[in-house]
Amino acid sequence: MSHQPISPEITYVPEHGGTKRIWKTFWLLTVVTIIELGLGLAIYNIHEGPEPNANLVLFFKGLMCILTLAKAWYIVAVFMHLGDELRSFVLSVVVPLLLLVWFIIAFLWDGDSWRDMKNTNGGSIKTEVVAPAAIEKGAKD
Repeated sequence: MSHQPISPEITYVPEHGGTKRIWKTFWLLTVVTIIELGLGLAIYNIHEGPEPNANLVLFFKGLMCILTLAKAWYIVAVFMHLGDELRSFVLSVVVPLLLLVWFIIAFLWDGDSWRDMKNTNGGSIKTEVVAPAAIEKGAKD
């Protein structure tokens, strides 16, 4: 008597490239890391220069963030095998992560806004305080 599962299991067996895939990953991550180090040194030298260009520094920092996120995604895709999974599983991992990042940004933004309003009396309209002597003087006239 053979035991059959109630529903068939969906499996995906990726094709492994052996050591070729490992070396490709190694060289790609090495090149991206060297580029990031070069950008970091460029940012440092721009800051230390006589006239730092704020727009150029901001551009390099943005490029550094993009490269870092791309490298993190590649590491997750290759070493954690998320790149070999079904699209629905990848989305079930990535979408909650993006929501978490969005929540953190929203809470920091709201906290900063609350701090600014707290420092300006809650954002209320400022009213003039009339001295009691001025009120009495106005009543006597």
